[in-house]
Amino acid sequence: MKTFERDDLLFFRFEALPDNGGVGHAVFSRRGGVSRAPFDSLNMSLSVPDERDRVYANRRRVYGLYGRDTNSVVHAHLVHGADVARVTQADNGAWVEHVDGLITDQPGCVLSMNFADCAPIFLYDPVRHAIGLGHAGWKGTVVDLPGAMVRAMAAQFGSRPADLVAAIGPCIGPCCYEVGEAVIDGVRAAFAAPDELLRQNGRPRPHFDLPEANRRNLYNAGVVHIEHSEFCTACRTDLFFSHRAEKGRTGRFGTVFALL
Repeated sequence: MKTFERDDLLFFRFEALPDNGGVGHAVFSRRGGVSRAPFDSLNMSLSVPDERDRVYANRRRVYGLYGRDTNSVVHAHLVHGADVARVTQADNGAWVEHVDGLITDQPGCVLSMNFADCAPIFLYDPVRHAIGLGHAGWKGTVVDLPGAMVRAMAAQFGSRPADLVAAIGPCIGPCCYEVGEAVIDGVRAAFAAPDELLRQNGRPRPHFDLPEANRRNLYNAGVVHIEHSEFCTACRTDLFFSHRAEKGRTGRFGTVFALL
């Protein structure tokens, strides 16, 4: 990923994804906003007990880079599942209910999601000029949210999986993601060679490799061009919010994927 700074905002872009006059994307750090601790400072979510006015001020800073505000981007009410919604400009300003994936092929549509350990999933089809943005925590991973996004883009836009370019954003890594029986059982049921994803390494409990599991989901769906940020959110709370590392008292960092 490449690092950028503008108007005190620190954000990142994937090398594999375009950022030009037709497509724009960014993963924002937690820096450059106005929220106070423990949501300092670029918290993008009202799902945590931050001050509403500060959250909306943060959103104006982020969406303003794309000439937008909260009422002119598409949001999702995330539920840790595998449902995907096709959206258009008519959905700008809406919160799409009960989905963890948004896809569009309509210019002028801007997708946004917020994170604090779960994996952001970006999909771009340079042939059909379509994009997708998804949210995959462990629950979304074991029910294959990334694969569901690939299949939805194929069904809705005629996308060929081999044409798609994917990117997995900053999320909690296997270095920090100690898991219990619910996750272990889910991973064993969902993946071949699950022990490769449930890393023991002499530790009393396994650690789940969330980014690698989602890379496998994308690859199994036919995607061959996949970039991973390599950032662990729990290791880098100087850059990102982490629900695990900060024991639930934290904010949510933002992502944007725009078809311009």
